[in-house]
This record gives sequence, C-alpha cells and structure tokens, in this order.
Amino acid sequence: MSGDKNLARLLASLSPELVDGEFVFCTFEQSHYGDHADLNPLAAMSEREGLTLVIPKAAADGQGLHYENVFKCITLGAHSSLEAVGLTAALSTRLTDLGISANVIAGYFHDHIFVPHERAIDALASLQELAHENSAA
Repeated sequence: MSGDKNLARLLASLSPELVDGEFVFCTFEQSHYGDHADLNPLAAMSEREGLTLVIPKAAADGQGLHYENVFKCITLGAHSSLEAVGLTAALSTRLTDLGISANVIAGYFHDHIFVPHERAIDALASLQELAHENSAA
C-alpha cells in the first residue's frame, strides 16, 4: 500500500505521538550497517566518516558512548509517501517558528521527528495544532 502524497490530507492526519524513551545519535568510525546491533538502533545511516546510529540513551550510557544531545521521538500516524512533497518543510517550518530543531527520518510508512528532549511537549503540541488547523480547512 503506497502512502499519501497529498500535503493537505497529510497535514490534517498527522496524528503525532510521542515515543517512549530518550534517544541519542552516535557515530562509529570504520563501522558498517549491522555493526552494533546489540545497541538496538532505531535508525542507521552510513556516512563516509562512519556509521551513525540513533539508539536509546540508556544503551549509549550503558556502553559509555559519546553523544552530544538527547532527543525524544515523535512519530506521525499519517502514512506518507516517500515521494510526498512539502511535508518535511511544513513540519520543520512549524518547529523552526518555536526555535525547536527537528531531525526527520522517513520510514516506509511514517515519518519520525527527533526533537530536543526538553522541548518534546512543545513540539508535540505544535504538531497537534498544525493537524487541527488543516483538518478545519
């Protein structure tokens, strides 16, 4: 089942949910996809500098790994197409207006937004408001 490409429908059906736990981005030089699976990564990105993993903070702390920031994850209930245009821009613009950084990772079915843990409630409320504004339109 392919996802929705219609921006208006996507914004109206965001259904953002806060994921339990805190997450961190860690990098591992000379590592490859599949390495460090014991850390239970939510996401992996292979870069020329190494492997970036998004992992539970508790796993990073348990291994004494370095990270710079702690994030909460907001998962959108809307099933967006990977070809949808404007969704990431709309979300990041909304959060930018509040001074909240947004690291968006698209999965096959849903988008996941990593925001600073101390601003997660503000971000969630703002995205819920965005959905409400677009469902009324």
